[in-house]
Amino acid sequence: MSRQATFTPPPGARAYPLRTARGEFAVVDSSPKAGARIRGVVLMLPGFTGSKEDFSLLHEPLGERGYRLVAVDGRGQHESDGPAADESAYAQRELARDVLAQAEAVGVPVHLVGHSLGGQIARAAVLLDHAPFRSLTLMSSGPAEISVSQRQRVKLLRDALAVMSMEEVWEAIQAMGPPEEVGGPARGIGDPEQLRRRWLGNKPAQLRATGGQLCTEPDRVGELAAVPLPFHVLSGARDDTWPVAILDDMALRLNARRTVITGAEHSPNADRPLPTADALADFWDGTERNSAP
Repeated sequence: MSRQATFTPPPGARAYPLRTARGEFAVVDSSPKAGARIRGVVLMLPGFTGSKEDFSLLHEPLGERGYRLVAVDGRGQHESDGPAADESAYAQRELARDVLAQAEAVGVPVHLVGHSLGGQIARAAVLLDHAPFRSLTLMSSGPAEISVSQRQRVKLLRDALAVMSMEEVWEAIQAMGPPEEVGGPARGIGDPEQLRRRWLGNKPAQLRATGGQLCTEPDRVGELAAVPLPFHVLSGARDDTWPVAILDDMALRLNARRTVITGAEHSPNADRPLPTADALADFWDGTERNSAP
């Protein structure tokens, strides 16, 4: 399957605002394929500058394996509303509480997946309350702060957001080179105009706050390892945000299942969606077998 250059929901999926106790969040929601054995529900959280559309190529293969997939835009991200200037609304604990509300609205228990920044928010949610979750998958999401090179790029972006409009920052990013190399949106699903619209939909306070979190996140793997959930650490074979060796070590510390997707980088969900979907579903199927009486 090739990368799909569209933000249109895939066949069998629908986009709508999910109503929760903490407000509405934009989601793309797909049901298991007709005739498939219903296995469970999955909640997926995107990364920094990403969105629910980053998981578009996973809906169909996971539906064929019997899973309902709900991909969500976090507060102030793409099509989910949030304050434009108040960074306190995007404190990690607040975003984690949003995830608990999203899970409740979708219908617990759910398998939780977080990509990159989304993985650290997912971890924070599980540490607040693990009861709504059947498992946690950290996709290309490491134990603590991002790499030095990525911290430099995020600092460049945060500095620009302090003095420029979102439109001005976008134009500056385009002029400087590939966006993922200068602190802008990572490559992935979507054509240039769709990526531009997504960028402009992000709230500046959200980007400043979550960018700061990525640059200062402490190592909480020890806390997470004490939580009684099955864990999965999945990544591409190459990653500049958290080196693969660091992800390997985190998986060992968590006693987690470890999957490396050959030929993929920081976004295996977009780079190689079919093996990524198979790896996710194999893990979830295994948690079912292991929990059976």
